[in-house]
Amino acid sequence: MGVSYPASSPTVSLDILHIEEFILAGGILQRNRPEGSGRSSSDMSEIVPPEVRPKPAVPAKPSHVGPSPTGIPSAHGSQGSGAGGQGLGGGSALLGYIGIDTIIEQMRKKTMKTGFDFNIMVVGSSGLGKSTLVNTLFKSQVSRKSSGWSRDEKIPKTVEIKAVSHVIEEGGVKMKLTVIDTPGFGDQINNENCWEPISKYINEQYEKFLKEEVNIARKKRIPDTRVHCCLYFISPTGHSLRQLDLEFMKHLSRVVNIIPVIAKSDTLTVEEKNEFKQKVRKELEMSGIEFYPQKEFDEDLEDKSDNDKIREAMPFAVVGSDKEYQVNGKRVLGRKTPWGVVEVENPNHCEFSQLRDFLIRSHLQDLKEVTHNIHYETYRAKRLNDNGGLHPISSATPSGTQESNL
Repeated sequence: MGVSYPASSPTVSLDILHIEEFILAGGILQRNRPEGSGRSSSDMSEIVPPEVRPKPAVPAKPSHVGPSPTGIPSAHGSQGSGAGGQGLGGGSALLGYIGIDTIIEQMRKKTMKTGFDFNIMVVGSSGLGKSTLVNTLFKSQVSRKSSGWSRDEKIPKTVEIKAVSHVIEEGGVKMKLTVIDTPGFGDQINNENCWEPISKYINEQYEKFLKEEVNIARKKRIPDTRVHCCLYFISPTGHSLRQLDLEFMKHLSRVVNIIPVIAKSDTLTVEEKNEFKQKVRKELEMSGIEFYPQKEFDEDLEDKSDNDKIREAMPFAVVGSDKEYQVNGKRVLGRKTPWGVVEVENPNHCEFSQLRDFLIRSHLQDLKEVTHNIHYETYRAKRLNDNGGLHPISSATPSGTQESNL
């Protein structure tokens, strides 16, 4: 329906759609009328307030840039509710596309080129399958220097601390994985201070990093051999922790991220497993041993909520195996028993998948950050305060590091 003016004025006829288009274009409807004449109730100049001004044209977002993540203003950013165009949190409104949302993609591309480093240590008594579990975690023979090592071969016994590095790749992402395999302890008659060689190795890696860091002409990217995570294997006795286990973890937890796991958990019934896990958690708490993720490092309520669930599930009761078996028409990793196959990645059989998701898919980066910001910084501060500078320590390390590509 149109709007008509009296005969004394030129007739203007606009439908609603034309009015909306005119308003969006930033125009102000006017009509000619004799000077000094009164306004009509149908005066179209009332439709748009006089303070409205044409908006500047907003540049279009480039077609090659993906959609903006949640929380990042789009090209048509909101004008804000406060004075001066300030939105919530004091952020300024954007009048055009800038490209802030591409920063994450830039970081991803750079990281894809440089790759990641992750160093994991396995510690525990002899015969608990430490090397086997690490191979199962990364679905490769990463605990041995030869990538062509056959699954049918028996894994030799570890007799010294040995670091073996492999470059593994998945989905275009490369990671240099270093596995530090340690000899089983507790077999000797005198086990006093048997944790010292392992603690010394960990500190030697901090020392190497510190020396590189304080160099005047240091490398653009310092090689990182620091131990980011230590899997501590607990024997599935079903009773309580040995005093040696408590002493070992107490000393190591001061210098590295400890993650306790119950090895070969298929030897326990479901009731025995749950009862044993509760005992272990209680004994660790009574002994003042903090395992990763430490409560004091929770950054916010969301972190605390997620980590509380993990802490309640620890220590993870796991089963490791390098061998595959046919189950319901599928090839699965597992351990064959007279009553069936214990499937490693079946959450109804063991908690291996929970450990893997926690260690690799959700907390790998945080393990590295806690190592750098907490454990390494503690060592660095003590080292510089005690000595007033850097003095070389023994350059002889327990082992060399072999590298290979998978």
